[in-house]
Amino acid sequence: MENSPTTIQVKDDMLSYEGFRAMVLADYRVVLESRETSLLGRREVLTGKAKFGIFGDGKEVAQVAMAKFFQPGDWRAGYYRDQTFMFATQLATVEQFFAQMYADPDINNEPFSRGRQMNGHFATRITEPNGEWAPIANLMNVSADISTTAGQMPRALGLAAASKSFRQVRELQGMKNLSDNGNEICFCTIGDASTSEGHFWEAVNAAGVMQVPLAIFIWDDGYGISVPTSLQTTKGSISAALKGFQKKEDTNGLDIYRLKGWDYAGMCEVFETALQKIRDTHVPAVFHIEEITQPQGHSTSGSHERYKSAERLEWEKEWDCLRKMREWVLENGIATEEELGEMEMTIRQQVRESKNRAWQKYQQPIKEQALQAAEMVKSMVVNDMEVYQKLQHLATDLENNREPLRRDIFRGLSLALETAPHSPSVPEVKAFRKTLKQVNKALYNSDLYNEGPKSALKVPVVAAHIPADAQMLNGYEVLNRYFDQLFTHNPRVLAFGEDVGKIGDVNQGFAGLQDKHGSSRIFDTGIRELTIVGQGIGLALRGLRPITEIQYLDYVLYGLQTLSDDVATLHYRTGGQQSCPLIIRTRGHRLEGIWHSGSPMGMLINSLRGMYVCVPRDMVQAIGMYNTLLQSNDPAIMVECLNGYRLKEKLPANLLEYTVPLGIPEVVREGADITVVSYGSTLRIVLEAATRLAALGIHCEVIDVQTLLPFDINHDILVSLKKTSRIVFVDEDVPGGATAYMFNHVMEQQGGYQWLDVAPRTITAQAHRPAYGSDGDYFSKPNAEDIIEVIMEMVTE
Repeated sequence: MENSPTTIQVKDDMLSYEGFRAMVLADYRVVLESRETSLLGRREVLTGKAKFGIFGDGKEVAQVAMAKFFQPGDWRAGYYRDQTFMFATQLATVEQFFAQMYADPDINNEPFSRGRQMNGHFATRITEPNGEWAPIANLMNVSADISTTAGQMPRALGLAAASKSFRQVRELQGMKNLSDNGNEICFCTIGDASTSEGHFWEAVNAAGVMQVPLAIFIWDDGYGISVPTSLQTTKGSISAALKGFQKKEDTNGLDIYRLKGWDYAGMCEVFETALQKIRDTHVPAVFHIEEITQPQGHSTSGSHERYKSAERLEWEKEWDCLRKMREWVLENGIATEEELGEMEMTIRQQVRESKNRAWQKYQQPIKEQALQAAEMVKSMVVNDMEVYQKLQHLATDLENNREPLRRDIFRGLSLALETAPHSPSVPEVKAFRKTLKQVNKALYNSDLYNEGPKSALKVPVVAAHIPADAQMLNGYEVLNRYFDQLFTHNPRVLAFGEDVGKIGDVNQGFAGLQDKHGSSRIFDTGIRELTIVGQGIGLALRGLRPITEIQYLDYVLYGLQTLSDDVATLHYRTGGQQSCPLIIRTRGHRLEGIWHSGSPMGMLINSLRGMYVCVPRDMVQAIGMYNTLLQSNDPAIMVECLNGYRLKEKLPANLLEYTVPLGIPEVVREGADITVVSYGSTLRIVLEAATRLAALGIHCEVIDVQTLLPFDINHDILVSLKKTSRIVFVDEDVPGGATAYMFNHVMEQQGGYQWLDVAPRTITAQAHRPAYGSDGDYFSKPNAEDIIEVIMEMVTE
C-alpha cells in the first residue's frame, strides 16, 4: 500500500499561521470527538441502553476534510456512517447523536427523526410547520438517510439535477430562497461495497450523461461486512472499474480522484479545487477514498476479528486516520504532545457528559409517567388483601425500575387492571392509560402524511365546470390542454421520463409542449426507471413540482424500492420536517401482453403507505387529482387508464381550478339491489354489466373509489351497503390484491358485515399475468359476463 503523507501548502494571502493552526486543531478536535463518540456508543449498546450501533470510526479525517467545503445551499445524500461530517458542519451534536441511539422521540432532543430511525441517520428541516419551503438556498441541507445499501444514490442524482434545472430554466432563476443560480453541489457518500449495487451504476451513468453537480465520496475500507473487495468489485477497485467513465475533452462523463483516507492535507488540497470545479462546471466527480480502517468493525452486531487476518488488523492500527493525523500534527509542530494530551482528556470528558445529558433527557419524562402510573396503581381501591398486595408489588416494580421504557408503564397498568377488574378505580386507570396512548400515538404514529395546511386531504373541493357547449375531445387531448395551461402558469412544474420530451409521451399527453415550454422543463430520459424516480425525489425535495413519468405501470417495479423505502417513509421518518411532493405519472390496466397490462394495485397500496394512490377512470378526473396534489405536499402515484386516451370527454372550462377530493368515492350509477365497487378501466366494464342487468330488473349502485390510498375516508360505501344489503368488489388485480384491501376496509373497519343479506364477493383477474391478445384479455381479467353471472347469483340467494 502506498503510504506517504502530504504536506499542506499554506497560502500567505489566505491564512495566517495562527489561523491555519487553529483550523487544523479545530478539525482534529472534531476527529477526536467523533472517535470518542463511536467508542462510547458501542459501550452503550453492549450495556443494553441502546439497541444497536453503527459508527463512522475510521472515516473521521476524510469527513472532516470533506465538510470544509460544504456550503450553504449544498445538499448531502449519505449513509449511516457520516457522523463526523455532521459534527464538523455543526448540523449535529454529540448529545443529539446519543439521543438518537436511545430512540428519544422528543424532536427537541433528537431533531433528525424523532427517534424513529437507528443512529447515524440524519436529516435537516426543509419545510416549515405551515408546509412552505424553508430558505434552503441559505441552509446546509441533509436529505433524510435510509439504511438500504446504495438507496441514497437515486435521490442524490435528483438533488444534483435540481441545480441544473435552477441554472437552465429561466422561470426558476428568480427563486433565490431555493437556489443560488444552481451553484449547489450534492455531496453523496457511500461505502465501497455498496457500489456493487445496481443503484450506484445507474446513478453514476445518469450523472455522467446529464452532467450534474454530484460529488460522490466512496469510503473504501476493503470489506463489505466480512466480504473483501476482491469479491465485490471488478479489478478490486471501484475507481479502476470506473475508468471508462472518466471525462475527457469533448465528451461527457465524470472526474475520478483516488485519495488516502488518512491523508488530511492531501484530501483538503484536492477537495478544494475539485469541488469548486463541480460547482462551476456541473461536471460530476467520484472521490475514491482508499485505506479507510474500521477500528470497531462493521457494527455492534459482530466482531471483525472473525474475518480479518492478524496482519490486516495490525495494519489498521498503524494506519488508523486518527493516529496518522495526530502524528502529522506533531511532525509539523502544530501542537505539542502535552497540548494534544490535554485536548484528548477534555474531549473524552465532554463526550461522556453529552451522553449522560442525552440519557437523562430521554429518561426523565418516562420516569415521571412511571411514577404517576405507580401512584395510580398503588391507590386503587380493593377489598381483597391478596389483590391489594399484588397491586402494591406492581407499583413498586414501576417505582424501582431504574431504566423504564414506555412499554413497561403500559404493561404495569394492564396488569393492574387484570388484577383488580372490579375495582371502582378502574375507570380512572383506564382514562389515564387512554391519555398516555394518545401521547404515545403522537410520538410514534404521526406524520405518515402531511397533517397541516399542505395536506392533500385539506385542499378545497372545486367542481369541474362543463359548459353546455363543451368540446368533445379525446382523453389525451384533454390532458394536453391541461398540461399546456399548467406549464404556462406554474413555473415550478417539470415533466420528464422516457419519450416524454420530443414525441410528447407515448400517448401524446405532452405532444408539442416541449417546443412551447422548453427542453429544460419537459424532457426525455434514458431507460432507467429507478433514477427517473430518484430524479423526481431530488427535484421535489428542493421545492420543485416534478411530474415523473414511468411509461407503464408494470415498470414501476424498477423504481418501487426507492418509492417504498425513501419517498413513502420520508415524512414519517423525519417527523414531518421533510416533504417530497412527487407525482409519479404512469398508465396501466387493460392492454395486450404480460408486461404491458399489469394492475398490481395490491402491491402498490401495501408498499407505498405514505404516498397516495390515485386510480382515475378518465382523464378529466385525473386532471382534478393533479390539481389537488399540486396544491399539497404529499407524494402520489397517478395511474391513468391506458385504454382511455382515445375515448371522448367533455373539456372543462376551469382546467387549472377544479379539484377531485382524495379518499371520497363517487356514485356513478344509482341503484337499490346491489353495491358494486370498482375503479379505473374495470369501471367501464362494470357499467356495461349494470346496463345489461337493469334490463333484467336488477339495479346496481356503482361506486368509483377514485383513490385506493386514501380509501373512503367518510365511509360512503357503507351508506350504499345499508341501502342494498349486497356488495361486490371488482378490479383487475390478482385474487387477494386490491379487492381484499377494499373488502377489509368496508367489511371490518366500517362494520359493513352487519348490513349483509348475502355473502359479499370479490371479482378479480386470474392469478397469472394476462395472456396476449383480445381473448387473452377476456379470459385473464374480469369481463361483463363474469360480473353479470356473479351478481345474478347474489340477488337470487
